[in-house]
Amino acid sequence: MPALTLREVLALDPVRAAEPELLAGEAALDRPVRWVHSSEVYEGANFLDGGELLLTNGFGLTDTDEEVRRRYVRELTARGAAGLAVEIGRSLPAMPPEVTDEARRLGLPLLALRRVVPFVRITEAANRAIVARGLSGRTVVRPWGDDHTAALLADLADGQALNQPEVEARAALAGFHPGPGARLIGVSVHGTRDVSTVDRAARTLGGAVLRAAFPGDVLALVSVRPVPGAKTGRDPVRAVQDAFRTAAAAPGLTVAVGHAVDAGNGWLRWSETLRAARTTLELALTVPPPEPNAPQGPLVTSSRALALERELTRGGVDANQDRLSRLVQHTLGPLLAWEAAHPSDLVRTLEVHLRNGCSPTRTAALLHIGRQSLYQRLERIESLLGLEIDDPDLLGELLTAACAWRVVRGTGAGAGAGTGGLRTVA
Repeated sequence: MPALTLREVLALDPVRAAEPELLAGEAALDRPVRWVHSSEVYEGANFLDGGELLLTNGFGLTDTDEEVRRRYVRELTARGAAGLAVEIGRSLPAMPPEVTDEARRLGLPLLALRRVVPFVRITEAANRAIVARGLSGRTVVRPWGDDHTAALLADLADGQALNQPEVEARAALAGFHPGPGARLIGVSVHGTRDVSTVDRAARTLGGAVLRAAFPGDVLALVSVRPVPGAKTGRDPVRAVQDAFRTAAAAPGLTVAVGHAVDAGNGWLRWSETLRAARTTLELALTVPPPEPNAPQGPLVTSSRALALERELTRGGVDANQDRLSRLVQHTLGPLLAWEAAHPSDLVRTLEVHLRNGCSPTRTAALLHIGRQSLYQRLERIESLLGLEIDDPDLLGELLTAACAWRVVRGTGAGAGAGTGGLRTVA
């Protein structure tokens, strides 16, 4: 589909309301407009990438000499600007003749806006039209067609090179308005292509949601609004997990929740939480869990719950396979040799015990065994390893090795059916 042209931008209602008068560049009205920016600084050309229509109230042109104004037009042209639109009447009573002369000489479209229209109305209308036309600064044809929500989520999750105005405009086009103070959490749901589960969870949370179905999962950005009057804010990750446990009534679903980011911190943070959710989902589907799953309901996990697994597989399992295997053998070799010759569950017992603060009561309950049986296992582990497992200096090494053992198992015979093994972990 062809890009939006400057001629088409001039036909938009907010632009027409500003009563634009074309003073130069008549032959270039059909050039594509990649984006619309506003700037009150005459050095604004330094921030352009090419193809932008620049809006200004002319304040930066009021107290400069003729040569500075001409150089400003030359710089805009050199940066590949699609055009310059100057508001006339407030900061600038009339278009400086040298600006018009230089624009005509260089063929740069120059517009005088005769009526005051807030630039935010013009940029929002124009940039929405650009996004709807499917330009967005790229020529790659996405498989999402006209589904702007899916296209935006895919670009964010894939770490595409975006810019903040573009993301804001595309989010607004999809009806996503998180609101001030909102926290955003990426969510990836496996086992259905029905977005109703995400919608139910979002209603429970009372915030905005951006969601779409993809071949492998349903991907979403869920917002959690601050609680008015609350002395301490609620944990947004826990809130999202609880909402999905309630909303995802059907068993067989796997829900992975990313970390919380401030909605106002920029598109890169949005991208990070979505990528964390997808990475966590892949791990949840591939690596055996340290504890038995609940017999009923969905599996709802988070990037914080799988933080150690994510660190161990950073850069991909294949790249870390030898290192992880050596770590496991060095730290847990005697336990693995015992398990190979005797039916037992020592490595998992060790990991569950360490993950739960070495609490015998909690560990026994999670493993569904009596405390006496647990004590016997722990004594066997300490005897085989020749150390005390509650030694603070050993906790990190033992837990890391036990987690690495699950990751190594998950890439072989223990891999989840249909996952194809752990592919990539960022």
